[in-house]
Amino acid sequence: MSIPVRIGIELHARLNTRTKLFCRCANDAMLPANTAVCPVCLGLPGALPAANEAALGKAMLVGHALDAQIHPVSHFSRKNYHYPDLPKGYQITQYPDALCTEGRLAYSGEDGREQQLRIVRIHVEEDAAKLLHEGDAVLVDFNRSGVPLVEIVSAPELRTPAEAVAAVRELRRLLVWIDVCDGAMEMGSLRCDVNVSLDVGDPDNGKTEIKNLNSFAAIDRALHW
Repeated sequence: MSIPVRIGIELHARLNTRTKLFCRCANDAMLPANTAVCPVCLGLPGALPAANEAALGKAMLVGHALDAQIHPVSHFSRKNYHYPDLPKGYQITQYPDALCTEGRLAYSGEDGREQQLRIVRIHVEEDAAKLLHEGDAVLVDFNRSGVPLVEIVSAPELRTPAEAVAAVRELRRLLVWIDVCDGAMEMGSLRCDVNVSLDVGDPDNGKTEIKNLNSFAAIDRALHW
């Protein structure tokens, strides 16, 4: 007998701005490694970040497309963790005061009928650097550090892997259609985390997060057990 589950998604989409979120370095995934860097995105002492207006505008466009509430005031915070891909030792993100909250996504369910998925929050954050593993060595490309992301967090209302894949497909289609992201999952432009909880009536039942899935097939495989 299968155990019912609840699935939520966290989609990270790279915004297709000309420059990064807090500096004037190029936002271009095809440039040679470590050529689009400066004191701001390298986290050097004394660097002064300045928010990219175009990135915030594209994030608000995502909020409008998902029928979310756009807040006139939001804040950036520091999310502290120490890892080689984060030069400052913290990520600049929006929590708890997100730019957009309380949206909804319409998508086609397994039976072909329209379903509604609640969107809890839509916020802006900077991306980390990219780690490259070559044998025993770990190399770091800081071109991606500071690139603007919009994170879309759903409520845990999806019930099957097929529903989760359908919702992510529709989100990707929407983001490409409104021209805020190129949708190239194979290039890291879209990355998805899925959260899975057992739906057994226990409010203290924890969730398992599966991170950085970059294809529909990977999402489907991760949710089958």
